[in-house]
Amino acid sequence: MKLQEKEVASTASSTTTWTEPIGTTVTPPTSVNPKNLVCFSHLRWNFVYQRPQHLLSRASKEWQVWFLEEPVFKEGPIRLEKHEIQSQLCVLVPCMPHGLKPEEVIAQQKRLIDEFIASEGITSYVAWYYTPMALAFSPEVKPAVTVYDCMDELSAFLGAPRQLIDLEQRLLQQADVVFTGGHSLYEAKRDKHAHTYAFPSSIDFLHFSQSRKPQPDPDDQRQFAHPRIGFCGVIDERFDIELVRELAQRRPDWQFIFLGPVVKINPASLPKAPNVHYLGMKSYQEIPRYFAHWDAAILPFAICPATRYISPTKTPEYLASGLPVVSTPIHDVIRNYGSRNWVHIADTAERFEAALEQALADKGMTHRKEVDTFLNENSWDRVWNEMAGLMKLHAQPA
Repeated sequence: MKLQEKEVASTASSTTTWTEPIGTTVTPPTSVNPKNLVCFSHLRWNFVYQRPQHLLSRASKEWQVWFLEEPVFKEGPIRLEKHEIQSQLCVLVPCMPHGLKPEEVIAQQKRLIDEFIASEGITSYVAWYYTPMALAFSPEVKPAVTVYDCMDELSAFLGAPRQLIDLEQRLLQQADVVFTGGHSLYEAKRDKHAHTYAFPSSIDFLHFSQSRKPQPDPDDQRQFAHPRIGFCGVIDERFDIELVRELAQRRPDWQFIFLGPVVKINPASLPKAPNVHYLGMKSYQEIPRYFAHWDAAILPFAICPATRYISPTKTPEYLASGLPVVSTPIHDVIRNYGSRNWVHIADTAERFEAALEQALADKGMTHRKEVDTFLNENSWDRVWNEMAGLMKLHAQPA
């Protein structure tokens, strides 16, 4: 796993190179031994299967993981619902009636989590934050370790709360260790915390390499002609609508297939054409079957504040599936893949079309062995092992 750290408390030479397996060499302090991990997330567990699910399902092999989601508003008493996902991994959902004021929602969340901590007898735990907004209702019990896994620059997203930046500053002061979802984020956060590490998107290689094997074409995709150009992921304000619209117009002989939910934007604004197909959200288990029948994959992200720091999880997943990939010029995609010529980079519809023509011609075979070696060395298992070691290294003794 590629890893970086800045230790501002000591000397500049203490920066760790991002090729060293830190987590496998750390001996944790014996006084720090939490049995629980409480995650505060702005994303729901049953949304797109991505970084939180990969990491925390692995964390559950060591700790009891409690994944606290944002509230849902529905009829009935105020309560905290529990949904067991697997052994030692449980999703917690605050349920509240409609009509509560924002300050009442925060107060009820705090009451529910404090009561939950007390009822479970939790006295030592890892606090794992995906959203700084959760600081407003964090438990009274002080965690043994506080982790900020910063997977996105949330303040740049559409509809971000005004207080997010201030709360992130507080979280950076409280955290024992900060992980970032890519190198651009690392560069933005490293001067704000002494123990900041870059952990770019990784890969479950065995899962996605299934796409290379012959298998049935999914029913809702079977009728489309080839070549098929696919995208899988959340379709939101980061999606370059005009790029996709122009590509579909330029190449009516190409079929553009999109898997994933549409959020925060009006679906009516998306390109509509006979060769553009929106198949909706698919389960993590289903996705390799779709990829197996694509001819190329794309990352059609707009270049805007919301994409400045992203490190798309789908990049290594496309490559593990054996697909050639074309992306707009996203910093972390260029750094990790474009600079190695493993992903084609294009910044206009005309260049994107030309890059797709080249990608379809080589079918992703040019660097296959080299790419596979890189992907196998950057698994989610390795990422989690390194993270766990760093958490224990920087934990505050009890």
